[in-house]
Amino acid sequence: MSDLQRYIVEEWAEDYQKGRLGRREFLRRIALMAGGATLAVPMLQSLGLAASSTEIAEAATAGVPLTAQAPGVTVPANDPSLEASMVTFPGPSGQVIGYVARPRGRGPFPGVLVIHENRGLLEHFKDVARRLAKEGYAALAVDLASHQGGTERYAADLAQVSAILGQTPPEQHIVTLNAAVRHLQGLSDVRRDRIGATGFCFGGGMTWRLATQNADLRAAVPFYGTNPPIADVSKIRAAVLALYGGLDERLNAGIPQVREALQGARVVHEITIYAGADHAFFNDTSTRYHRDAAAAAWQSTMVWFGRHLKAA
Repeated sequence: MSDLQRYIVEEWAEDYQKGRLGRREFLRRIALMAGGATLAVPMLQSLGLAASSTEIAEAATAGVPLTAQAPGVTVPANDPSLEASMVTFPGPSGQVIGYVARPRGRGPFPGVLVIHENRGLLEHFKDVARRLAKEGYAALAVDLASHQGGTERYAADLAQVSAILGQTPPEQHIVTLNAAVRHLQGLSDVRRDRIGATGFCFGGGMTWRLATQNADLRAAVPFYGTNPPIADVSKIRAAVLALYGGLDERLNAGIPQVREALQGARVVHEITIYAGADHAFFNDTSTRYHRDAAAAAWQSTMVWFGRHLKAA
């Protein structure tokens, strides 16, 4: 099991243990990630959980719960001050799907890459791109399930998107994200020397990894993301603002290690932990949304990007 798979299945396991996810749906998702009921048994055991292959097989053939995608719109797509649209651009395995939002008028603007959670490019992340555009940035929200047809293809079962993301080698995700950075830099109204990235949950981890692999990033804001390979932290050239929820014990266990590595490498950084907030506290379509922490984190993000992307 790769570290990305483990990250996702541990999140599912936590949701199951805390009553946010039913047992049958949890087992169905594990079977999806493992590639079948038989392979799901040892995956469960690695989490300290157990189920028979028969129970898992029955769960795997169960119907998908009907869950409407929450719109999560705070900036309308037709806001007259913005230009926003779906785009495609070349990637390592064909065309990459993305969503670009930018201010109307003359640039050039700083650019920000937006990296989604483990359920793919949902409306919430397009909205985040528009929020950035309202603040004077050209934002590109990338779909890391593009090589399998994109998030929209699996709208009726977003657990399939999570499985695709977990089964994809991290190195392939980084190649796709580097292609997205190049696309953003190539837009006529974007300052190619003022590029940042932000991501959430799975996307927070990808933001960390991208920062270790792309020296063109000037600023990175990972929200509650897993640590990158610690040995790679010394490669970071971006200024990093790392944001966490105080109740997110699973992710927060890695903070001391990454803080020590950042300090040792003399990377410009700040780490903020919001008391009373849980994992995914920024996502206003999530049951764990924390209004005060989300507002404070957004304000800190805007100050950080303003300092490192907008300032001369």
